[in-house]
Amino acid sequence: MSVTDFTTAAGWMAGLAIAALIFAGWRKNARAIARTPRAEPKVRRPRVPIGIAEATVPLYKGPNPLRRVWAAFASAGLGIVIGIVTAIIIAFGSAYAVVTLTDLLKS
Repeated sequence: MSVTDFTTAAGWMAGLAIAALIFAGWRKNARAIARTPRAEPKVRRPRVPIGIAEATVPLYKGPNPLRRVWAAFASAGLGIVIGIVTAIIIAFGSAYAVVTLTDLLKS
């Protein structure tokens, strides 16, 4: 395998890894919230107490099995994608180090 073939294959892997990261992060953005002012307000309104009602709540009910299976598959997929990206970074770094050191030995 020549260096050109290796570089082309690594480039394809990097491109596919970036595409996988983009598609994994493709979701609806969070809604913007209003910024709270840091300074003291100029017009002070009288504070009116808010009534609080105490009520009993139902006990915690865990997620259904389908949701747990989906979470397991999603976490495994993210682990694989992160592993691929890490392997590509390490491969490029080691290839660069080998090429640089080989060139230093030749000169």
